[in-house]
Amino acid sequence: VTNLNAQDLKNSILQLAVQGKLVEQRAEEGIARELLEQINLEKDQLIKDKKIKKSKPLPEITEDEIPFEIPESWEWVRLNVLFEVLNGDRGKNYPAKSTLHHEGIPFISAVNLDGKSVLKDDNLLCLSKEQYDKLGNGKLIKGDVVVCIRGSLGKHGNYPFDVGAIASSLVICRQHGDDEILSEYFMRYLDAPLFFSQIRLYDNGTAQPNLAAKSLEQFLIPLPPLEEQHRIVAKIEKILPYIDQYDKAYTKLETFNKKFPENMKKSILQMAMQGKLVEQRPEEGTADGLYEQIVAEKAQLIKDGKIKKEKPLLEIAEDEIPFEIPSSWKWVRLGEISSYAQTKKKISPNDIKDDMWSLDLEDIEKDTGAILNRVCASERKISGDKVIFEKGNILYSKLRPYLLKILVASDDGICTPELVPFDTYGEIYNRYIMWVLRAPFVNFAVNAVSYGVKMPRVGTETMVNLLVPLPPLEEQKRIVAKIEELLPYCDQLIK
Repeated sequence: VTNLNAQDLKNSILQLAVQGKLVEQRAEEGIARELLEQINLEKDQLIKDKKIKKSKPLPEITEDEIPFEIPESWEWVRLNVLFEVLNGDRGKNYPAKSTLHHEGIPFISAVNLDGKSVLKDDNLLCLSKEQYDKLGNGKLIKGDVVVCIRGSLGKHGNYPFDVGAIASSLVICRQHGDDEILSEYFMRYLDAPLFFSQIRLYDNGTAQPNLAAKSLEQFLIPLPPLEEQHRIVAKIEKILPYIDQYDKAYTKLETFNKKFPENMKKSILQMAMQGKLVEQRPEEGTADGLYEQIVAEKAQLIKDGKIKKEKPLLEIAEDEIPFEIPSSWKWVRLGEISSYAQTKKKISPNDIKDDMWSLDLEDIEKDTGAILNRVCASERKISGDKVIFEKGNILYSKLRPYLLKILVASDDGICTPELVPFDTYGEIYNRYIMWVLRAPFVNFAVNAVSYGVKMPRVGTETMVNLLVPLPPLEEQKRIVAKIEELLPYCDQLIK
């Protein structure tokens, strides 16, 4: 039962209703056979008075046709025993849509049906009195039930207005007598799985679902005595609000279940960035010592001419810091600890060797950074300069950064200029920085300032100024190990 959605549950209730299992049978309420005799008498009188035409007798109901058992006091009947089925007008007087207005006599199509009533809204088009008078068939009176027989098969509604007309894709089910079958009971039958199984039996549509009015007349209806119909409808009306409540709760749970694995991933990364995923160990030192080492290494690389001196970045202000980190950690900017802003080595198409790994954005899976397709330069058409990357470089996609196409290169290769390869200085674990760039706080900061509507990009200045929570090296490694241990469980939940 826990796997049932609200529609499944509603279908079960309606199916029980038409099987005679929703309310008990009461001997004092008589039998449906008596009701049928009364219907036939009234029908004969209507034919005699020329109010309805005598319909061609339909085949007797055979044992093979009966889909399930019903109580002894009930009867299986064909729909045309209870209702006159009237087609819409398809003749020369059928109105063109361009001639209809929003005022006048309602002209009903499938869009006006909601399973309960005919809706009077902006979709309701109307005929003029002159157009209505010209119609031959398909004129509505209050209390008629309208059923769609082409396109949205089975869509239905009760007609609440005095007069109207139907489009040719609909039919009218008009009761033969007065209150022999409650329209409310009939409407519940039209919602039940039994009705839709009858549609499947008679649907002769190929390109478009299609049901002949003559076929609808043959549909089987399980008929209870009139008082039992009242009780069935009352019981359904009592149950439906609970199904609506269940629907809201079920939808809420489904939404939670869908979002839970992704939210769990984000929570794990956020805890990791706040120093709450693994414990701090005094013997592993502090990030201050690591930062001094980075500063010294950068100074030496500049002195040796291996990197260019960059414009100093602003001191980190107190109001920039998004959350607290352990006292052994340090907030730094990505530009201070990495070569993100350094000029990238490029290679022209003429110098590219056939066996080089050629990495494009389409080769990288969004959200995970996994390589979907590893391609050699000889296997793809290359135009324009490419960027060279080395094994161990962090590769960051500056195009549509929300796709999180971020990875650590497993080999040397060449890539599209939309990917930025960079290294870190000092004792920084490259996989730790990769996970920082995937963290929710970074994702939010980057996407808030990316530019371009269709193909948003993140600028270099944004990236070099990004705040990075920096732990000591050994703790970085333990954080990465813990993240990579936990995240597969979230992926299993998604599957």
